Amino acid sequence: MNLPEDLDEPQGGGGGFVSHIPAILWQRRWFVIIPVVLGIIGAVLANLLIPATYRSSALMLVQSPQISGAVLGNDATEIIDRRIARIAEQITSRPDLVSLIEKYGLYKNLRDRKPLSEILVEMRSAIALTPTGADASGTNTNDRTIAFRLAFDYSTPAQAQAVAQDLMQRIVELDATGNSEQAGRRVEFLTEQAKGLEQQISDVQGKIAAINAQNGSILSNTGVMMLGGNSGSYDVQIASLQRDNASLISQRDLARNSDTRDPAVNGAEAHLAALQAIYSDNHPDVVIAKQRLAEAHELAKHNTGKLPFEMVDQQIAFNNSQIAALRAARTQEVGQVSSALSAQSRAPLIQTRIADLQQQLANVNGQYQSVSARLLAARAGVRAEDEQMGERLTVVDPPVVPDTPIWPDRWLITAIGIGGGLGLGLVLALAVEILLLPIRDPAALAAIVGSAPLAMIPVIGKRPQPKQIRKRWPIIGRLWSRSR
Repeated sequence: MNLPEDLDEPQGGGGGFVSHIPAILWQRRWFVIIPVVLGIIGAVLANLLIPATYRSSALMLVQSPQISGAVLGNDATEIIDRRIARIAEQITSRPDLVSLIEKYGLYKNLRDRKPLSEILVEMRSAIALTPTGADASGTNTNDRTIAFRLAFDYSTPAQAQAVAQDLMQRIVELDATGNSEQAGRRVEFLTEQAKGLEQQISDVQGKIAAINAQNGSILSNTGVMMLGGNSGSYDVQIASLQRDNASLISQRDLARNSDTRDPAVNGAEAHLAALQAIYSDNHPDVVIAKQRLAEAHELAKHNTGKLPFEMVDQQIAFNNSQIAALRAARTQEVGQVSSALSAQSRAPLIQTRIADLQQQLANVNGQYQSVSARLLAARAGVRAEDEQMGERLTVVDPPVVPDTPIWPDRWLITAIGIGGGLGLGLVLALAVEILLLPIRDPAALAAIVGSAPLAMIPVIGKRPQPKQIRKRWPIIGRLWSRSR
C-alpha cells in the first residue's frame, strides 16, 4: 500500500502527533521560514525607521532643614511631596509648555499635522518627575522622600538637555518661592486667627463682668436676712408712737374739759344744789351761789387757756409723720425682700450661665495659646526661609546632553522580530497540519478504514547530487563533498 505522495520522508510504523512534529516542520518549512524572514525584515525596518528618543535627567535632593520642624511648625505629612505635586502641575500647565515649545522650537514636524492640544499631551507624557529612595505615603521622617528625578524625552539630545535644564531651574525656583509664600500666608492666617480669638476672649470677659455687675447682690448671698429682720422693729416703733399720740390726745382733751372737772367748779355746783334743795331760785343765798358758780367757770376757763396745746399738737403731728415714714420704710423693705427672694430664685440660672461662659473662656484661652505657639513657629519659619535654613531642593546631578538614545532598543526589536516570526511560522505550520489532517502512519489509516493495512511500501526519493547541491548552495556543497 502506498502512502500519500506529499510525504517526502519515510514513515515509521506508528507514533503520536508529537513524534511527527519534526517531519511536519520539515514538510511545512516554508510556513516557518517566510514569517521568520518577514520578522527579521520588519525588525530591520523598525530599527531604521523609528526615530530615536533621547532622555536628559536631573537629580534633585531634598535637603533637610537646619532648624527642627518643631521650631518651624511644619507639617510632616506636607514636607515635600505635596509641594512637588503642585509644582508638577504648574510646570506642565498650558502656558508653561507653550512657552517652552516656542523658546526651544520643539515639535516642528508635528505642528503642521496635529493640533496644539495633542502636542501638549505628548509633551506632558515626555516629562517625568518621580520620587526616589522613600515611600511617599509614609509619615515617619525616615520613610519620607529624599530625592526627585526629573526627566525629559525628545528626539534631539541638545534640545532634551536644554528643556530639562529649564524645567529643573523652574522647579527649584517655584519650590523656594512657594516655601516663602506659604510661610508668609501661614503667618497672616495665624495672625488673623489670633486677633479673632482675642476678640472672643474680650467679648466673653465682658459678658461675665456684665452679669456680675447686674446680679452682684444675688451672687453674694448677703442682705436678705438683714432686710427680713428689720420689719419687726418697724412695727414696734409704730406701735410706740401710736401709744404716745393716744396719751397726748387724752391729756389734751382732759385739759380742754378741765373747766367742768375743776374742784372750785365742783364745789360751787354742790353748794348750789344744796341751796336749791332748801330754797327757791329767788332766794338770795341761791342767787349768790349761782354767781359763785359762774365765777368758778370763768376762772377754770382762764386756767385752761394757759396750757401748751400747740406743743402737744405739734408733737402729735411729728409722731404721725414718723409713723408714716416708718410705714413707708417697712413697705419698701418688704418690696426689697420680695425682690431679693425673687432674684435669689434665679441665682442658680445665673451661676450656670457664668459657669458656661467661664468654660467657653477657658476653651478660647486654650485655642489662643495654641495659635500663639503656632504663630511664633510660623514667624520662625519665615525667617528660616529668608535665610535659606528651611527644607529645600538642591540639584546634585544636573541634566547633560545624552549620547545614547533610550528608544528604540535595537536588540529588543530584533529579538521580537525573530521570535515573533518563528512563533507565527510554527503556529501556521501546525494550523495547516491540523486543517489538512494527512495520513502519516498505519494507525491513522486503520482508524479511517477500520482495519490494519496488509503491508507498507516505502517511497524512496532521489538523493540530491553533489553538483546540484554545489550549484544551489556552494558552501554546503563543499561540506557535503568533504563528508563524502
